[in-house]
Amino acid sequence: MTIPSKLPNIPTSIFSVMSKMAIDYDAINLSQGFPNFPSDPTLNALVENAMRDGYNQYAPMPGDFELRMEISKKIENLHNHFYNPESELTITAGATQAIFTIIAATIQKCDEVIIFTPAYDCYAPTVQLFGGKIVPIQLKPPLHQVDWQEVADKISSKTKMIIINSPHNPSGMLFTKEDMLELQRLTEKNDILVLSDEVYEHIIFDKNKHQSASKFEALANRSFITASFGKTFHNTGWKIGYCAAPKHLMTEFQKIHQFVVFSVNHPAQKALATYLKDKTHYLKLSDFYQQKRDFFLNVLKDSRFKITPSKGTYFQMLDFSEISSESDIAFTERLTKEHKIATIPTSVFNEGKKDFKQIRVCFAKTDKTLAEAAKILSEL
Repeated sequence: MTIPSKLPNIPTSIFSVMSKMAIDYDAINLSQGFPNFPSDPTLNALVENAMRDGYNQYAPMPGDFELRMEISKKIENLHNHFYNPESELTITAGATQAIFTIIAATIQKCDEVIIFTPAYDCYAPTVQLFGGKIVPIQLKPPLHQVDWQEVADKISSKTKMIIINSPHNPSGMLFTKEDMLELQRLTEKNDILVLSDEVYEHIIFDKNKHQSASKFEALANRSFITASFGKTFHNTGWKIGYCAAPKHLMTEFQKIHQFVVFSVNHPAQKALATYLKDKTHYLKLSDFYQQKRDFFLNVLKDSRFKITPSKGTYFQMLDFSEISSESDIAFTERLTKEHKIATIPTSVFNEGKKDFKQIRVCFAKTDKTLAEAAKILSEL
């Protein structure tokens, strides 16, 4: 029996490809975005306590209520916007599930969705899966700033949604307050939904501020916001995140969510509800990762890479145009095989696979790993 593919042109994720190569060639893995240090033992113990206390059956479909209350308090304290924990927050199996569910709930055949490339690789396939059409807008290095006139020019009567990601993976760019106000103006004027992917919201450098979609009242009223505890608390394998949205949007989200996963890991939710009560667990994260970024870039200062320091996330772009004329895919493959260091080619995230001779590295690693990796890269 032949089953026609719904995504016939979608290859295996580059993250899976490069991580497998890292294993095959015994290379330092700076490709996939996960820490190689443990999550907080205090948080781990809270999960164990929750299991011993009997929280081993299904959580409520929207998520543990205490956790939703803590998330509501966090957003209100940070961004001065209240989300009702009863009806405007849902705990998800990671941010990717939240993104999938948002698109499933809103995008229909022939709807157009604007994305900014380089873009996280789950956006476009999910839109296509539900019959939508991607309208890409290419951000150009080294600053990856948005040209809002280009955005306005790309909006049509079929534009249903704009997807943004700030702090931005892979570039490390941040949307400014002015960016968010322009997004608010355009989406209000044209009645467009927003999916705001904010999974790196607590990893921002050089005293910059996160401009959440929830900070802007008119924008918040048409936005789904996604976030990730895995990214925040060094445990990506737990796959716990959440979605925040006004009630009329969350109602549609939950209609789909209940049939995708119904509910997610109960003991982890109970643990996170307690852990979030101490604000320092997320407020100190920027300092923690800025030390890692600065350490890594300092060791790379004499390399031949051209570097614009990341403003957020735990990723850094490296321009290798003065080292090699190879494509970024060939360059990363050679790095892995010959130099034993795995990175990510960024052309795979760009419109038309445009190659700017940039690779992405993850610095959510121990200082020992970063020093070893930087030594290899500096010798190129």
